[in-house]
Amino acid sequence: MNLTAGVWIDHKKAVIVSASEGRVTTKTLESDVDAHPHFGGQQDGGGEKKYEERHQQSLERYYDEVLSHVGEPEALLIFGPGEAKLELKERLHRSRALSHLIVDIETADKLTDPQIVAKVKDHFKSR
Repeated sequence: MNLTAGVWIDHKKAVIVSASEGRVTTKTLESDVDAHPHFGGQQDGGGEKKYEERHQQSLERYYDEVLSHVGEPEALLIFGPGEAKLELKERLHRSRALSHLIVDIETADKLTDPQIVAKVKDHFKSR
């Protein structure tokens, strides 16, 4: 089976598209990661550091959940508007189970679910 997958991701949600032999499935995951506030002025650093640690742990759990739904494709497209796509790729490479994947990264604005599916299909059409 020739399985490919695409993930449109930002820090709020991920849309996972899996495609194999004419069959396409999608799954949307909502993140529970809080917005990342910017601390200004003089702070004692303790509260900010603890917040940063909790924020990073929430992101790691979110990325792990996304990767658990990706399955084991032969190739993966990760795309989205911000840093989440790069952070997910980094998390992927730290995962022994999926570190062998061929991964492509692209920047993309917010898209509808049908646009996401079409982008994944178009990306892998030439392979």
